[in-house]
Amino acid sequence: TDVTEKSGLAYPGWAMGVVAADFDGDGYEDLYVTCLGSNHLYHNNGDGTFTDIAAKAGVDDRRWSTGAAVADYDRDGALDLFVANYVDFKLSDVPQFGKGKFCQYKGVAVQCGPRGLPGAGDSLFHNNGDGTYSNVSVKTGVSDPDGRFGLGVVWTDIDGDGWPDLYVANDTGPNFLYHNNRNGTFTDIGFASGTAVGEDGQEQGSMGIAVGDYLHTGLLALFVTNFSDEYNTLYRHDAPLSYTDVSYAARLAAISVPYVGWGTGFFDYDNDGWGDLLVVNGHVYPQMENASVGTSYRQRMLLFHNEHNGTFSEVSAQSGESLTVPRVSRGVAFGDIDNDGDIDAVVENLDGKPTILRNDGGNGNNWVTLKLTGRGRNCEAIGARVKLVSGDLVQWDEVRAGDSYLSSSDKRLHFGLGRRGKVDLVEIHWPDGQIESLRGPGVNQFVFVEEGRGMTRVMPPRR
Repeated sequence: TDVTEKSGLAYPGWAMGVVAADFDGDGYEDLYVTCLGSNHLYHNNGDGTFTDIAAKAGVDDRRWSTGAAVADYDRDGALDLFVANYVDFKLSDVPQFGKGKFCQYKGVAVQCGPRGLPGAGDSLFHNNGDGTYSNVSVKTGVSDPDGRFGLGVVWTDIDGDGWPDLYVANDTGPNFLYHNNRNGTFTDIGFASGTAVGEDGQEQGSMGIAVGDYLHTGLLALFVTNFSDEYNTLYRHDAPLSYTDVSYAARLAAISVPYVGWGTGFFDYDNDGWGDLLVVNGHVYPQMENASVGTSYRQRMLLFHNEHNGTFSEVSAQSGESLTVPRVSRGVAFGDIDNDGDIDAVVENLDGKPTILRNDGGNGNNWVTLKLTGRGRNCEAIGARVKLVSGDLVQWDEVRAGDSYLSSSDKRLHFGLGRRGKVDLVEIHWPDGQIESLRGPGVNQFVFVEEGRGMTRVMPPRR
C-alpha cells in the first residue's frame, strides 16, 4: 500500500538520493533526502508519520545535493552526515542545449555539463547532540573548494583503526579518499592511495561505489561505476592505504565500456561465501536511443559472479529475465526483503517503476545474518566492523548507511557460508572501539546481537 501522502513524505520537488539512519537514537529510522534545492531530514515520529526537521536541524543544504552517508567520524557517539553536491545550477540560467563543446556527445547535440559548469562543493555536518548540526566541512578538510562534481559517497574504515574514512566519487574529476586523522580532520589521499583515477591516470565519470572484501584478505576493496567509453574500476586493497586498479585483470572492465554505470554493490547472491557484484546502467542522453554511436539510452544490468580467484564472470543471461531488460536505471539497494535467507535488490529506474530483483536461488547454501544493536545514540551500530570465521572461510564486512549510487541498503550483515555447517567465530569491532567475540551462532538464521550482551535472540527464515 502506498502510504507516501499519509506518512508526510510527499515532497513535490526534484529529489535525488536518500540515506536511512536513526539520527537521534530513538529506535526509529529517519530519512535524509537530497534534492535540487533544499534537502530534507524526515524525523520518524514512531507512529507511521514523518516530520521534516532539516531547517531546524541545520542540514537543509540548498545546493544540488546528490550522495549522502552517515557515520560517527569523531567517535563522540552521535551520527554525523556527509553530503556531496554536484553543480551550482540555477533553473533560471540553464545552459543552451547543444551549444558549446560541453554540449555535444559523439557529434550529437545533448544537454550540457557537468564540465563547463561551476561545481558546488561538499558538506560535512557534525551532530551537536542536541538535534542540531554544524557545518564543519572547511575545518575538517572535506569541503571540496575546487568544486568537483560529487555523486556517490561511502564511509568505510580503510585501515582498520576504528575511525571512519570517506570516499567520494566525482563525475569527470579525480575521486577523493579522505583518511581520518583521528583529530577531527581528514587528509585526501586519493592520488597517493591509487583511488583517484584509473590505471591510465585518466579522470573518470564516477557515479556509484561498492565496498567489499571480495578476496577474503580482510582489506575492503573499492569498486566504482563510470561513464560509457570508460570502464568500471575495481581498486584492489593491497595495504591499509594502498590500492591497485585490477579492473581488467578481474574481468570487470571490458564488458562495461558501452555502459553508463550507476548503482552497484558487492553481495553474495548464491551464498557461496564470496562477494558478487551487481551494476545497474542507463545513459544520461535520451538522444542515444536513436544514434548509431555504439551505446544506447536504455541499458541492461550487469551481474558478476565471483570465481574465487580474483576474477568475475558476467552471468546476467543465466540469472533471470529481469536482469537483461534494457532500462534507464540509477540507484540500487540491497537486502533480504522477504527474510528467506538470500539477498534481494531494489532498482530505481528513471521515469518508470522500481524493479525488485527477488532472489529465489541463494538460500540453497548455508548462511547467517547479523543484526547489530549498539550502545547509546548510535543504536544501529553504524561503522561496526565484523569478522566471521567458518572453517577455512574468513569474511569481513561493515555496517554502513549510504553507498551504491545515492542509495541506502539493509544494515543487517549477511554472510553466505557455502556448504559449511557452522560458524566458529564472530568478532565485532563496535564503533566505540569495544571488541566482542561470539562463539557458534547457528546457521540459516537471523542473529540479533546487542553490544555488551551478546546474542539476545534468533529468528528463522521465512519459508
